[in-house]
Amino acid sequence: MITISRHAAIAMLAVILCAPVSGAVIPEIRVFGSADEIVTEYQKTGYWGAVEQGAAMEVPPYLTVLASETWDKSAASLPVEVKKELFYRSLLPLILYSNESILEDRARLQKSAGILEGPEREWVAGLAASYGLLEQGEALPQGDALAALIAELMMRVDVVPPSLALGQAAYESGYGTSRFAREGNALFGQWTYGGKGMQPREKRASKGDYGVAAYDWPLESVRAYMRNLNSHRAYQGLRDKRAAARSRGRAPTGDELADALTSYSERGAEYVKTLKGIMSTNELAVADNATLQDAPAILIIDVPGEEEATKVKAEIARLRETGELGRVLADMGVDFD
Repeated sequence: MITISRHAAIAMLAVILCAPVSGAVIPEIRVFGSADEIVTEYQKTGYWGAVEQGAAMEVPPYLTVLASETWDKSAASLPVEVKKELFYRSLLPLILYSNESILEDRARLQKSAGILEGPEREWVAGLAASYGLLEQGEALPQGDALAALIAELMMRVDVVPPSLALGQAAYESGYGTSRFAREGNALFGQWTYGGKGMQPREKRASKGDYGVAAYDWPLESVRAYMRNLNSHRAYQGLRDKRAAARSRGRAPTGDELADALTSYSERGAEYVKTLKGIMSTNELAVADNATLQDAPAILIIDVPGEEEATKVKAEIARLRETGELGRVLADMGVDFD
């Protein structure tokens, strides 16, 4: 198997989706050797250019598997507005896809709450553990304690407004050009402790043994970010605001939830002010009205140059021919519809 950048073929192919082990449906994979090629692809399907504020926005399911390690150099050669739009357009489908997964869990949780027997009880316990409300393997409580847990879980299993996710990713990763974004798909600057993660060049001893969490692919970074906002105690205020909006029968906006992110950065209120400025200047609110098209996903691989693209295309063709591609995707354990 050829080596293509930092993660090799497994990370390239295991990004997002897989089919059942039997009768696998292999998603289409498109490989691009330059930013210009990706822009052209987006233009061909109408996924480029101005979007009227308040208008419904249908987003094609372009799901980025691998971003080029040389994106910082490519971005430097692009007009600023093109660089920004390409970043936002590439990230938005991943955000919408992640939100759809959360909504599926939310719907199942609502349906299961009145049953909670057998497999559903185990599923809810696992969900509660993944959102930090139970220990892994711990059983659900009974009576009033169970009702309280379900109520809290409903507050956590909910979507993050796309405008907020886009704004924070742009802020934290410098539109994908930071070292942490390029080396570890760290789009949201999340920390990890205990000697793990990528090490900052200028580490602050007063903050302990921290690093920046790295991820094998961009979708993993998006999902970890959403799970962080949905489970960490520092963002209870955000979850309260979101629940209040839902109780009034409307979806929360990124702008209003941004006010609850003073704990995301040491800059506190100044961080929120800058974040909201990014969201406003780039008119990211339009993304809150976006939906992912109901169509087969297309996996996007961005590699540095045509020579590398040719190698990757040949490797994908080989994996398809041998049947290994389906097994690689299936082994990831993520549903593909």
